[in-house]
Amino acid sequence: MVKVDRDLCVGLGNCVALVPTVFGFDDEGKSVVLDSASVADDILLEAAMSCSYDAIIILDDEGNQVYPKPNIA
Repeated sequence: MVKVDRDLCVGLGNCVALVPTVFGFDDEGKSVVLDSASVADDILLEAAMSCSYDAIIILDDEGNQVYPKPNIA
């Protein structure tokens, strides 16, 4: 699963450029997830890694965050 943290997104658009079928812009110019079902996990990870602000969150099937790695204190 993939989601966008709207508080972190500044609308650079790397994700939209890499995977326009998955990501788009909303009325505020921030990225939103359109449809991630038909895209391979490695492509989603590449898009997430392209975000300079770590605004794209990748979760595994159990809902655990796999990218970016959560800070564990």
